[in-house]
Amino acid sequence: MSLSPAQRSELLSLARTSIEASLQTGERAPYDGPPLHTALIRPGASFVTLRVGEDLRGCCGTIEATRPLHVDVWNNAYSSAFADPRFPPLTSGEWHDTGIEISVLSEPQRCEVRSEAELLDALRPGVDGVILQAGARRSIFLPAVWEQLPSPRDFIRHLKLKAGWPADFWPPDMQVWLYTTESFD
Repeated sequence: MSLSPAQRSELLSLARTSIEASLQTGERAPYDGPPLHTALIRPGASFVTLRVGEDLRGCCGTIEATRPLHVDVWNNAYSSAFADPRFPPLTSGEWHDTGIEISVLSEPQRCEVRSEAELLDALRPGVDGVILQAGARRSIFLPAVWEQLPSPRDFIRHLKLKAGWPADFWPPDMQVWLYTTESFD
């Protein structure tokens, strides 16, 4: 999905409104209205990333498009601010210094690889987001993570550590999906 500047602006406004509506109570505010741009009604998957300065302050999202994009952004903005288990809930004092980035995901495509070496050869650093799954565990990195981990080997190893697996883990049932994002702040 390629979004117009006006659609991007509307999604950023929705994310801000979702967070601001919940700052006083910490409770998820209900979404109450259609988007201005009807294209945002189509199913979409998104991540909302919050930063205070350069520091991550929350990042939650969905990888499958199961609800309208505008509703997905609304809910993920709330989750990033108040329900990311890595951080305490966002406070009013922090809100003024918090930046919002939205990443709209393409549909993940299965990447048929039999080893980590094959995956490393298939990756496009700086472009591909990666989902790894083995058994019931799944781990995801947005393409933006390439900025901190530009080496494909480091990128994949950190993704495995995020899932709680050893860095050299590659079971026979490992599944891989690649996707791209349209990101804006």
